[in-house]
Amino acid sequence: MSNDLININEVFQTIQGEGTFTGTPSVFVRLQGCDVGCAFCDTKHTWQVDSANIKNIDYILNKTLDSEKYSWIQDFDLYQLITNKFKAKHIVFTGGEPCLYDLTRVTNYFEQGEYKTQIETSGTEVIKCNINTWVTVSPKIDMTGGKKLVSESVNRANEIKMPIGKQKDIEKLKKFIKDYKVKDKKIYLQPLSQSKKATQLCIDSCIQYNWNISIQTHKYIGLR
Repeated sequence: MSNDLININEVFQTIQGEGTFTGTPSVFVRLQGCDVGCAFCDTKHTWQVDSANIKNIDYILNKTLDSEKYSWIQDFDLYQLITNKFKAKHIVFTGGEPCLYDLTRVTNYFEQGEYKTQIETSGTEVIKCNINTWVTVSPKIDMTGGKKLVSESVNRANEIKMPIGKQKDIEKLKKFIKDYKVKDKKIYLQPLSQSKKATQLCIDSCIQYNWNISIQTHKYIGLR
């Protein structure tokens, strides 16, 4: 992808509900494009980059429903748009798979000001961003897209956030931690679909292994 053009599915202000920054007022920038193929993905409308779905940026800013419509914008224009329109100082790049893009320049713009940036990624792409950007890797292992984790990206992560539905996901996480020699990183378990059974599994596993739980607080308080 061009290092100054970014395809955006939506931009909105909310409260970060997951991981270390739970409770932090944030601007989410959801990027278009992903080839990982997670069966449980709740943003499949961001997967395809089809020029037939391009709209202007005002359309994207006013979206209220999920759709495949997206817009492109230059990275500095995105910086100016967000700093002029929103109050939150925490900027979260998500997707889709945000690391299909080189986010170095746009994260530099924010980090050089009074902003903190965060990227939420599958770990299947090389991460290009400011040195101070907080990186959340949600490791996608054995997904239908056939993509492999990038060791460099796992090492770059500040936190690991694993979607958990069944015991096999716990075993997969344990193997991941061993295979990639993960240490000195906060490990979060996130119950899939807010399922009671998955939530209890996460609670029990966090207690057993001294991990942390991420319960998607924003959904419980009725936010996006």
